[in-house]
Amino acid sequence: MKTNFHTHSTFCDGRDTPEALAKAAVEKGFGILGFSSHSDMVADLAAYRAHIRNLAVLYCGRLDVRLGLEAELAKPYERGDYDYVIGSHHYITAPDGGFFAFDHTPQILKDGVRDHFGGDSAAFVKAYYAAVRRTLQLDFDIVGHADLVRKFNVKHPFFDESADWYRGEIEATADAIAASGKLVEVNTGAIARGWLDDAYPSPFFRSLLRARGVKFILSSDAHSADALDGAFDRFGSCEEFQAL
Repeated sequence: MKTNFHTHSTFCDGRDTPEALAKAAVEKGFGILGFSSHSDMVADLAAYRAHIRNLAVLYCGRLDVRLGLEAELAKPYERGDYDYVIGSHHYITAPDGGFFAFDHTPQILKDGVRDHFGGDSAAFVKAYYAAVRRTLQLDFDIVGHADLVRKFNVKHPFFDESADWYRGEIEATADAIAASGKLVEVNTGAIARGWLDDAYPSPFFRSLLRARGVKFILSSDAHSADALDGAFDRFGSCEEFQAL
């Protein structure tokens, strides 16, 4: 069954309305569509929840619409009555107290590493993975784009993904994720947005997780209707995926 649990609409930074996304999901042959607005971007979470619940009633029998949330783990959020919660990091807190969104643009990332990590890219990457590991204790179900720190690293290289220190970080993170019992999404969003030609987590990271018994869920991290099943043809058969 074709499913996607990581979908952004006009309730946050998505381009299309929930109605347009649901319509496209039916046309594309989806069985389940989960909405996962950013916890820190929705102006009225109660209105968001009510809207998606009403949409689920409207599409009953045609599409299983689920109410989710993408929780920004660097900020407070409430678990609430969502069907599921994706836990993600888009921001980093530096040792000097600096706080910045590292995945917005390559320039913001470059400036943040310069201003708050003394230009030490390895220190920044280590801080990211430390935050991922530390927040696994929070109440959420799916680890979102676990190595988002790689987003700009192909077109704007700033660290060596083959370095021993980096592999050590993802090995430690794979151990922590396995111990948490959480699902990990194989997220194709960076392909649709033209930053990577691969999913999150990387193939090596996925191999570490798989060896530890971690279960995967396939997600497009769609911000528009045309991206709902982005690169699913490439990744749909590369893992054994779960459905919620």
